[in-house]
Amino acid sequence: MKKFWLFLVLTAVFFSCSDSERSNNNPYIPNYSVNFTINTSLPAYSDLKYAGNGVIVPGYGAKGVIVFSTGINTYNAFDAACPNQALTSCTAMTIEDLFAVCSCDKAKYNLYTGLGGKEYPLKQYRVEVSGTVIRVYN
Repeated sequence: MKKFWLFLVLTAVFFSCSDSERSNNNPYIPNYSVNFTINTSLPAYSDLKYAGNGVIVPGYGAKGVIVFSTGINTYNAFDAACPNQALTSCTAMTIEDLFAVCSCDKAKYNLYTGLGGKEYPLKQYRVEVSGTVIRVYN
């Protein structure tokens, strides 16, 4: 009986593990290698010290990367490409309040969750914080 319970617990643990790849399986956005740092003590990124503010960092990902402050030292990073449009059909998304807005269909995606009510959510990147330095990578 003990072996049964051990098996049950291990099976539950195994299936509860996640690789956080749910939003990275998007046929419209290729898997570009992303690895950069930004410093929030620099004027261009100082708005990231406050929750609800975001910036677009060009030159990374498909159309740049949106870095968004969700709270004190917590951030989300998403590709600035419209997740439900072909790359060639739209320019980079823009930030309007707490949303990223697609230039093609004006679809809005929540920058706290990456969800927008369409088939694919925003493509998300990993974030690490060390003091005033934010590292974004995949």
